[in-house]
Amino acid sequence: MLRIAWSTLRTRSLSFAGTFVALMLGAALMAALGQVLASSVSSPDRAPQRYAAAPVVVAPDERLTVRSPYGAVSDAPLAEPRGLAPSLVELLPGAVVDRIFPARLDGGPAAVGRPWSAARTAPQRLSEGRAPARDDEIVVTGGARVGQRVRVVTAAGVQVYRVVGVAASVPAQSTVFFSDERAARLSPRIDALAVWRPVAEVRAALGAAATSGTAASPSTAVASGTAATPNTAATPGTAASPDLAQPGMPAVSSQVLVLTGQDRALLDPTRESDDQARNNTNTIVGIAAGFAGFIAIFVVSSTFAFAVGQRQREFALLRTIGATTGQVSRMVYGEALLIALAASALGALLGPLGAQPIMTWLTSLGMAPTWLTPSTSSIPSYVAFATGVLVAVLGVAVAAWRAARVRPAEALRAAAVEPKAMTTGRWIAGGGLLATALISMTVNAVSDPDGATNNKTFMPIVMLLIAAVGLLAPVFVRPVTALLAAPLGRLRGAGALVVAGWAGASARRTAAVAAPVLVTVALAATLLGAMAMTDATKSAMQTAPVRADYLVLPTGASGLDRQLVERLRTVPGADVTTATSTSLYTLEGEGSQLIERPAEAVNPAALTTALSVPVTAGSLADLRDDTIAVSPTWELSLGQRVTLWRADGSPATLTVIALLAPRSTTDSYITPAHALSTPPSIAYVKLHPGTSTTDVQQALQRATDGHNAHTITKAAWTATTLDRRTSASRLGLLVVLGIMLSYTVIALINTLLMAAPDRAGEHAALRMLGAAKPQVLRYVMAEALLVVAVGVILAAVATGLGLLGLYAALAQLSGPVAVDVPWQPVAGVIGLCGVLAVVTAVLPASRIKGVAMPRT
Repeated sequence: MLRIAWSTLRTRSLSFAGTFVALMLGAALMAALGQVLASSVSSPDRAPQRYAAAPVVVAPDERLTVRSPYGAVSDAPLAEPRGLAPSLVELLPGAVVDRIFPARLDGGPAAVGRPWSAARTAPQRLSEGRAPARDDEIVVTGGARVGQRVRVVTAAGVQVYRVVGVAASVPAQSTVFFSDERAARLSPRIDALAVWRPVAEVRAALGAAATSGTAASPSTAVASGTAATPNTAATPGTAASPDLAQPGMPAVSSQVLVLTGQDRALLDPTRESDDQARNNTNTIVGIAAGFAGFIAIFVVSSTFAFAVGQRQREFALLRTIGATTGQVSRMVYGEALLIALAASALGALLGPLGAQPIMTWLTSLGMAPTWLTPSTSSIPSYVAFATGVLVAVLGVAVAAWRAARVRPAEALRAAAVEPKAMTTGRWIAGGGLLATALISMTVNAVSDPDGATNNKTFMPIVMLLIAAVGLLAPVFVRPVTALLAAPLGRLRGAGALVVAGWAGASARRTAAVAAPVLVTVALAATLLGAMAMTDATKSAMQTAPVRADYLVLPTGASGLDRQLVERLRTVPGADVTTATSTSLYTLEGEGSQLIERPAEAVNPAALTTALSVPVTAGSLADLRDDTIAVSPTWELSLGQRVTLWRADGSPATLTVIALLAPRSTTDSYITPAHALSTPPSIAYVKLHPGTSTTDVQQALQRATDGHNAHTITKAAWTATTLDRRTSASRLGLLVVLGIMLSYTVIALINTLLMAAPDRAGEHAALRMLGAAKPQVLRYVMAEALLVVAVGVILAAVATGLGLLGLYAALAQLSGPVAVDVPWQPVAGVIGLCGVLAVVTAVLPASRIKGVAMPRT
């Protein structure tokens, strides 16, 4: 049977060319994506930047480590730095004291402030001018020239400084250097000590101080960390820090880290964004690989199912001359394996060549870090080869089963009449997948509407719906084609009747050719529509509680300075309420897991003026420094006392005085006393009745002038929030869609090329009956466009079902949401399918001669 399979592939090379290309492309794509994933995982972190010239850096461990009463140890990164004890400076003579705090030129790029002595740690040398010697002098890395007087915004407010020098900048972060004395007044917290001494001496000094307890402070304890494992407990021979806890609370331990080598990069400004970029790469590659596997199975299964339908008579003849069902099945599997082995091997070899272009593309879109080192591992190629073979075996399973069931008596009948479009197995498979998708959507809508907004939950449902509609497609072909062809019946000539008659008489073939269009359009429309609906829901949930007329927002992430907040509170005719985003930490899972929870620090007296916060129990009027309002996710009851830690790791015990409504936009509310040194992130402005909006708006403009902040109306803020969220979501989704559509385009071209030989006899018959070649070509074009239209309608069914289920879930989160499908990219996808279908169908038909005899 392998010899027959090989002969079949040779004689039907055109039919299986698309399958070969699809498997090769699939293996190549898998290998390329695997290579990108390997590069992301194996690439070393970016080399140290901020402290590249300092051999040793002493810094606080910015992780909260908690030991529960049951002995479990858990940790989490702190949201706010806690700093080093000032006594450490005396232990390390000659160390450079570094302080890092928000400081930005008015209208300039995002930047931080640092003392000038810390410039040598990178180093950031002067390119012109001199070092700052007075309190009103600064050195900048950009945004101003030497001799220029500029306004600088810090957490305290705005002050005018004279630029006396320009220095080189650390990548991804501008810096404003102050004199050491001025920097110490602006930010008393010590963030790091850069030391030019042997690391052994530094550890010995810190260890001795920790043993004697002379360097300990209420908020920071001293211990020497290891450069290799900076986030672990103190190494043997060093002194662990004393516990920091209130009576009855779990023990909290902290330590000072001694960083050398690559570990100095832990303190770089790009550390968090680098990790996020790496995670983005892994997420996009994982989603694209999952969809690529799904589409590859779809392509192979549809191709071989179509091929089996074309070869019905061939299989019947084999059965007639004595071939068993097992032999026929093994022949089909042999064909698939021969194609898969060759295509997967070639794809696995070529795939790594595409890794760098994909990485470059993702980097240009900001979806991958620029410093990734291409991996040289061969494992992705081996995995891609094995995946290609497995995909072929899985994709051909149904086709092989169908081929084996062909009876010898069908040898003649199959040549004239297409077999039954819907078999029992196809009904069961299609109905089962559809029922599974509908049940999953119902469960999500009823029990977990929040989960519906997660792509990991929604995307598998999309796959189930597309597969179900594809299997059930022959049921809809005849009514859909009749509906589409009805307007054409009014035209002169028999062309419209012939086109509609062909499509309706060969429902299975029409469904097979329309399947790639279904996948292509349904994926684009469903995923883009779901993204738009989900983003609109999240935006509505975020903006709906706001009662303020105006909002004052910082330009950047540095927050609103104290001077600006004081000026805002003096605006006549308006109530101003600030909110500060911070974090709280709680122990959960019987004290085994430390969880970081977002929190909003607000003035309780003005909270209800700016926001409409629904509560299910208690009252926000009782919010004080020793109380807290929590969402249902805390699983606490009214009056219960909760042990927690604030953003800098300091402990607190608060009493629950209010339970927020389910799906609250904020996880908890606390007073500003727990926000520590974090500046407000937003200011809500509510006008008094009868106040002139023009006067208030002008007053707000004057107040924010020079403070790197701006005023925006609630309506504009709502629109901006939605646009910003949509832009970020659409970018990642378009990357995934772009990778997937390359697959479905191959499937479309392949299916149309396979269908072309079957139509050659019909086209020749039309020529013999007197049809001119242009008439036949127009007929072929009409057929291709009709099939595309059928695929689009089937895609609309799958899209409608998917978005309807999503709507039912999202409506419970924010009320009715508009079903919004971005039609421009979807129309582009449909147009591409139409062009490809016409070109692929017309080229073979243009070679048909009028003297040819119809095929039998």
